[in-house]
Amino acid sequence: DDDLEESNIVRHVADRRYLGMNKAQAVAELIRQRNPQAEVTVVEGRIEDHHEALDHVDLLVPAVDGEGAKYVMNELALQRNLTAIYAGVFERGEGGDAVIIRPYDGPCYACWAAELREGLGLSASDGGEELDYGMIGADGTLEAEPGLWLHVTRIAATQADLALNELLYGTDVYQQMPGNTVIMANRAIEIIEGQLTPPYGAVWVTMPRDPRCLVCGDAARQRGALRDEQEDADVSLDELIDSSGLIFEDDSGE
Repeated sequence: DDDLEESNIVRHVADRRYLGMNKAQAVAELIRQRNPQAEVTVVEGRIEDHHEALDHVDLLVPAVDGEGAKYVMNELALQRNLTAIYAGVFERGEGGDAVIIRPYDGPCYACWAAELREGLGLSASDGGEELDYGMIGADGTLEAEPGLWLHVTRIAATQADLALNELLYGTDVYQQMPGNTVIMANRAIEIIEGQLTPPYGAVWVTMPRDPRCLVCGDAARQRGALRDEQEDADVSLDELIDSSGLIFEDDSGE
């Protein structure tokens, strides 16, 4: 339910030819123009209404600016044991980050975001103000901040490259990354307190999972395990019989 608008053009891969078109449809059309053999399935609407869209996915690469949608996808990915690669651009395009989230092998998006924005304490080099991804509006979507398209594409290209590498896991060309998070500077910024990262520099860090996280923490996992056990218990007699492989005859011998 998100159509391409005039204000999107400066930061979107689609151009004016796609104004008024659903963004998902526009991107699908661009993919088909580059590769006519590509198989693209488009689901229009909000992820909150289409959980099933992730049921047969090998890798999740969110390309949304709504924090609410990211948190929904985070929970859906955890439920499906689905690896996800998130990315975000800081306000004014000063930098950005990309993170590889493997369910329960490190942080989920929720505790990763909390640690990155509060624990690491990203700060701007010239004013000491904390870097963020822009102002979050009432609907949970990041409001536009002035930034150049080329600054956005650097972060997006990194996210795409990490996704391709993840799909090559188990092959000879797969590269082991030095951490689960890369933070990039488009201009000189203080990523780690007391250390100035020069323009076009990057810092790799490994964010830990928070055992107290309300989404992926120890207590949450226990609740999930209990829920799964309950769901497994709520099966019909016919299902139990079918799963046992036994054959029952009625009084007539059938």
